This record gives sequence, C-alpha cells and structure tokens, in this order.
Amino acid sequence: MLPLMLILGLILFGMLVGAGAQLIMGKSTKGIDWTLAFVAGLVGSFIGGLLISLLSGDGLQLRPSGIIGSLVGALLVTAGWQWYRRRSRASQA
Repeated sequence: MLPLMLILGLILFGMLVGAGAQLIMGKSTKGIDWTLAFVAGLVGSFIGGLLISLLSGDGLQLRPSGIIGSLVGALLVTAGWQWYRRRSRASQA
C-alpha cells in the first residue's frame, strides 16, 4: 500500500510543479494544460530535482534544494515545449 501512495504522491507533486511552471511562464490566460503539467512536472522533477539534490549533497532525501530543482527543471521543460510549439507553428504558416 505504501509504494502506491508514494507513486500517487509523486504524480500529484509533479503535476503541481508543472502547473506552477506554467503559471510562472505566463500561461494562466489560457488555463493550464494538464498534460504538459504532468510531463513537465515529472520530467523536470526527475532531472532538475535529482541533479540539484545530488549536487548540493542532500542525496535522495526530500529537501528544499530538490523542490527548487524540480521547479527549475519543470520551467525548462515548459519553456522548451512552448518554444517547440511556436517554431512548428511558424514553419507551417
């Protein structure tokens, strides 16, 4: 039961971080794209959170450095996705 709750908690945390990244990037006028929030949150949390936690010496424990790294990673993934969408729309026009 505990691993299932942990997985659900990580998914929820990732979605919240991804939604926060969209709000910071100015996506609030159109609403939150929950698919992008899910992907950006999980990928950003994994890459950014893990990298910052290991670089700061916190290991794999939940610390503020990992949470900040998760947000930074989600911001990078969201910015990359928005850049890709603008680029693909410009090439189609």
